[in-house]
Amino acid sequence: MINIKSGYVSILGLPNAGKSTLMNALLGQKLSIITIKPQTTRKKIIGILSEPEYQIIFLDTPGVLKPAYLLQQKMVAAIEQSIKDSDVILLMMDCHEDPVGNKLFNQQFVQEIILRSSKPKILILNKADLSTQEKISFLISKFEKLKLFKEIIPTAVTLNFNVESIKPAILHYLPYHPKYYPDDIIADANERFFVSEIIREKILEQYKEEIPYSVEVVIADFKERETGKDFIQAEIVVEKETQKAILIGKDGEAIKKLGKNARKAIEDFLGREVFLDLRVKVRKNWRSNENFLKAFGYSIDDK
Repeated sequence: MINIKSGYVSILGLPNAGKSTLMNALLGQKLSIITIKPQTTRKKIIGILSEPEYQIIFLDTPGVLKPAYLLQQKMVAAIEQSIKDSDVILLMMDCHEDPVGNKLFNQQFVQEIILRSSKPKILILNKADLSTQEKISFLISKFEKLKLFKEIIPTAVTLNFNVESIKPAILHYLPYHPKYYPDDIIADANERFFVSEIIREKILEQYKEEIPYSVEVVIADFKERETGKDFIQAEIVVEKETQKAILIGKDGEAIKKLGKNARKAIEDFLGREVFLDLRVKVRKNWRSNENFLKAFGYSIDDK
C-alpha cells in the first residue's frame, strides 16, 4: 500500500491576490516573481515541495481576467489546463480589496470553470491583516453556506500569518500516490526561464504605464564558464519603437540601471557571478501574434 501523498495543487485568483507570494511562502524560497503590479505571472510556474511522507506540486497561475488580446487568451488557457491537471484547487481572494467577494465571484470564468470543477477547493482569504475580525467572520459564514469549499482559511501571506494552516488542509485532500519528481527537484523549469523572469520582474519594478505589459524577455545565449563569469545575453522584446526608446532611456541610463539591478538579482538566484548583456528588439504587436507567442513559449497543448 502506498503511504505517500503526492499531487498537483493549482493556486488561482484575480491579479494581485497574492498567489505567487503564497507559493513562495509554502515552498520556503522564491520561485515566482512578485511585484505590486497586477498580471505579473504570465505562465504556469511549477514549484515542488518534497518531504519524506509527501510531495506537493504547486501550480502558480496567471490572474483570472477577461482576455483583451491573444497573449491573455493564452494565459486563460494556462489557468484552464492547471485546473484539469490539479488534484486540489486553492482559490485566493483579497479580502481587503474585495471585502464581500463580488469582484472574484462575479467573474464568469470563476463561476463557470473554477467553481464547477469537481476538484476539492480551499478558499484562501488573503490580506486578512488589512480587514477586521468582524468582516472575516462574515466572509467565512457567507462562503460556508455556499458549500463550495472544503476549507476556508484566512491568511496574511506577507506577514506569514496562518500560512502554516494551508499545508495540512492540502494534504488532507491530496491522493495517495508515488512522488512525481525526485526529492532534489524544486521546479520543472530551467535556469534560463528563471533568469528571464528575474529580468522581467526588474522591468515591472522600474518602468511605468504600458511598458511592462508590452515586454517579453528571451534568453538568447547562456554560457556557463569554468573560469570567469557566466555569460548571459537577454533580448527584451517590445511592440513599438517608442517603447524601445523608453526602455533604453536618455544616453542609455535606464537600461544601465535595469542591467545593474537584474544582474545582482540573477547572481543572488544562481549563486555565482554573471556578465549580463541586455538588448532591446521591436516585434510589432507580438502579444497578438500566434507565431511570436509560440516562439516565446505560450502555446498550450490540447489534452
